[in-house]
Amino acid sequence: MFKELNPLLHSELRLAVMSLLISVENADFVYIREQTGATAGNLSIQIDKLSKAGYIEVEKTYKGKVPCTLCKITPLGIQAFEEYVEALRSYVKL
Repeated sequence: MFKELNPLLHSELRLAVMSLLISVENADFVYIREQTGATAGNLSIQIDKLSKAGYIEVEKTYKGKVPCTLCKITPLGIQAFEEYVEALRSYVKL
């Protein structure tokens, strides 16, 4: 009856990151941190977990001389997010 929820996406911060990235081409670390209210250290750990799972791509670059970390959702990440949302729907059907 109930579909299994992806434990990687069931984390509030990782779900927030994926929710942001699903609707944009890419987002930089500072923007994601500001939108989620996460600390830089915690966000870095969660981005690393999503990256290792293949759900997002992380590109380290520079804006002028300032380091910039860009994150982009992958096709696998889109699929995982859509499956997670569908699984959640199975819990809230009336």
